[in-house]
Amino acid sequence: MDEPRFIRLVNNCARLFLLLATQISILTGSTAAQIDSPGRIRISKQTDACVKCHKEETPALYQQWGSSKHFRGSIGCFECHRANKATDVDAHEHHGEYIATLVTPKDCSRCHKREAAEFSGSRHAFAGNVEGSDADILSRQVCGNRSMFSNSRPQGVSPVQVNGCWQCHGAEVKVDSRGRLDPLTYPNSGIGRINPDKSRGACSSCHSGHSYASEQVRHPNTCGKCHLGPDHPQSEVYKASKHGIVFKAHQSEMNMHKTKWIVGEDYVAAPTCATCHISATTQLATTHNVGTRISWNNRGAVSIRADEADRLLNLESQNLSWKARRRRMNSVCRTCHDKNWVENFYMQYDAQIELYNEKFAKPGRKLMQLAIPLRRPSEPFSNSIDWIWFEISQRHGRAARTGAAMMSPSHAQWQGNYKVAKDFYIKFIPELARMAGKAMKSQDANRRQAGMALREGLDNLQASEDHKWRTMK
Repeated sequence: MDEPRFIRLVNNCARLFLLLATQISILTGSTAAQIDSPGRIRISKQTDACVKCHKEETPALYQQWGSSKHFRGSIGCFECHRANKATDVDAHEHHGEYIATLVTPKDCSRCHKREAAEFSGSRHAFAGNVEGSDADILSRQVCGNRSMFSNSRPQGVSPVQVNGCWQCHGAEVKVDSRGRLDPLTYPNSGIGRINPDKSRGACSSCHSGHSYASEQVRHPNTCGKCHLGPDHPQSEVYKASKHGIVFKAHQSEMNMHKTKWIVGEDYVAAPTCATCHISATTQLATTHNVGTRISWNNRGAVSIRADEADRLLNLESQNLSWKARRRRMNSVCRTCHDKNWVENFYMQYDAQIELYNEKFAKPGRKLMQLAIPLRRPSEPFSNSIDWIWFEISQRHGRAARTGAAMMSPSHAQWQGNYKVAKDFYIKFIPELARMAGKAMKSQDANRRQAGMALREGLDNLQASEDHKWRTMK
């Protein structure tokens, strides 16, 4: 055996021995408590000072850190929480050192440069940009009021925003005049959080706690913190799908604790959310930009291609075409399914999106535009038609599209298409017809004209191929 190969073999054996020793240490419960022992993990004097206090003050966090890769890599409290007094607005003195409570993507990028860059260019990072949206108006104004106040938010905010929307979408974290984090905006691990250092996002949204356990990040429940409920039912859809059912039955075979986690090599039982959208395959590296394998963006009233959606946010990934994204997802699917299966699935999925868009979403959106002059008052959600359209497009419509995307037939049909059609024909069209009829009797010429335009739009809709069944004898 030549010398370089021999040296590599010795080094590999040494690394394997250290890995096994570490795993044995964790299994026997000897984790962070060993840091003071000679010849073991070396940590900085600042972290050592933190540990001596926090193993008494916050023992759970101490033990989580002790079982983490950060611990084994000599990365401790100070290395993550250190702050610059001159440049970090949330820096505060703590036992002689300047630290920040928040650990942001900018902080994590000191070691995880690629991951932070990918995340910062993703739609997740901009999830906090919800101001002015229908969901924001619901939480801020319709469901809530401005009854929570702080020094940095004297105008007040809604408890519904603070406890609901912001905990998933994120909010701008404010720092008060004493250097403390505003209680209206922290605690908050919303994935689109706007941090005091101007970075976007919260790595802790997925990598919760201080253990940063791979198993947790790969588990579908992690995504289910936010991706569930009527307007984004991915968690419920996954659990009802064959993928989710197989995962539940074979979770013990998933090896989610392993460092290397490649579908088709390290596990074969089932995919999780991470498998399809984030984790490595035999063809793809891991990514922290979850949009780079998605070909449709189904968030709006009308589904649009993912690259078009990225252009609206001016994301760098706008230059990655939807076809390229689909090819990436195809390679994930092909780990378990043959080419014919994958191609046929996408034909079925695309047909559902096109049906929803062309039969209901686009005509509905056009009719809503015609109804704008007839709404009294004009504030969002002040009229019955606002609620009806929101339910169709942002609740039932999302269930139909998500159900098709993730193969839950019950969501696609009974939670989705059925309710879209029912509300469209039994609520939406009759309410618009009522508004048009009332306006056509108005003394105001502009209002009469708007009513006639809406009536004409309804007549055209009901005479179209998709809808004329209602008037056929």
